[in-house]
Amino acid sequence: MSNGKGLKGEWDLIDAAPAPSNRQAKDFKAPFTTINAQEDLSVSHQPEGDCQMGTTKLLLVATVVGIVANIATVHAEIRVAVAGPLSGQYSWFGEQMERGAELAVEDLNAAGGVLGEEVMLIYGDDACDPEQAVAVAKKLVNDGVKFVAGHWCSSSSIPASKIYEDAGVLMITPASTNPKLTDEGGPNIFRQSGRDDEQGIVAGNYLAEKWGDKKIAFLHDGTTYGKELADATRKQLNKRGVTEVMYEAITPGQENYAAVVSKMQDEGIDVFYLGGYSTEAALMIRDARNLDYAVQLISGDALNSEEFGIVAGDAAEGTLITFFPDTRNYPEARDVVAKFREDGYEPEGYTLQTYAAFQTWQQAADEAGSLDLDKMIKALHEVEFQTVFGTFSFNENGDMTAPGFVWYSWKDGSYKPIK
Repeated sequence: MSNGKGLKGEWDLIDAAPAPSNRQAKDFKAPFTTINAQEDLSVSHQPEGDCQMGTTKLLLVATVVGIVANIATVHAEIRVAVAGPLSGQYSWFGEQMERGAELAVEDLNAAGGVLGEEVMLIYGDDACDPEQAVAVAKKLVNDGVKFVAGHWCSSSSIPASKIYEDAGVLMITPASTNPKLTDEGGPNIFRQSGRDDEQGIVAGNYLAEKWGDKKIAFLHDGTTYGKELADATRKQLNKRGVTEVMYEAITPGQENYAAVVSKMQDEGIDVFYLGGYSTEAALMIRDARNLDYAVQLISGDALNSEEFGIVAGDAAEGTLITFFPDTRNYPEARDVVAKFREDGYEPEGYTLQTYAAFQTWQQAADEAGSLDLDKMIKALHEVEFQTVFGTFSFNENGDMTAPGFVWYSWKDGSYKPIK
């Protein structure tokens, strides 16, 4: 085990206490207290031939078993999961999901649980690896999970969704934006975030309107998320009558990107759009500034983490990204945001989106009056949900109908909405 999380197919079954800031291991707490019959009944060591004492011990054991069974009945539990990159390169985002899930489950249980039953949270670490995501999904299904908030990377969500579809487990992703997830997924797959084709229209229009007379480059990291987002943005830009000067793939995980940055500088590129994640984006813009190259970086929702600012340093200043409206400013989220901040955690990125996914699940269960999958699916398509993410509903495809993408600019170490 590492950082208190299961790696490569191992999971901890734990209660939903707020995570410590250093992500240290958490102690398991049983949903109810059991009695150690062996210790409690070993009060006398009579010879084995003492039939009366043997009978007494058997009666006591039977009594204890009955007590434990009754307690278990009273404290029935529903197993749910949060699945994402809890380790590896993208663990920063995994922690956002983890934090949101933990507080959501804690709050649900404090309010009486779901359908009168306690909710038990299980973690699934896919490290944004498709094969590991499938293993995670299979393990969660075997563990009897009824609902999964996840995954984060589209390259994990899409293959994992096939496992959940076959097993009849409800899945709501608070993050994955590739359209194929819901376009090709089963009726039990929902997306409580935006789509890359929607995000691409917003970004493509902006590029056409603000940079249409400049030299534009498109770079992508070849991932399911990154390439889809770059292609969607490029498609909209071309639709607006503007053609890019450069379109290239990069290899994720490199120590620097000086070669491709130098190539853009030689080509006189004024602005480049990156379909990819925060680490590569940070390294690229840092390399550009080291070359005294004042190129503009524009990217998508994966740059909505403090990690980008930390890695890029001062070079992050002025970077433009698209993301949902900042939920931290919603009146519906005020109390939850305050709880996070009291615990010393800033609920950025996907923290509140993950919290909202559990609210959605709970409200659908209340509407359905059951966790029966068909009834839950029906409720998810009929209810207008009230969450920290605002008010929204799902369309027939399983995509949420609001709130759409807006623009942010990195300034003074954080991303701020452009007014």
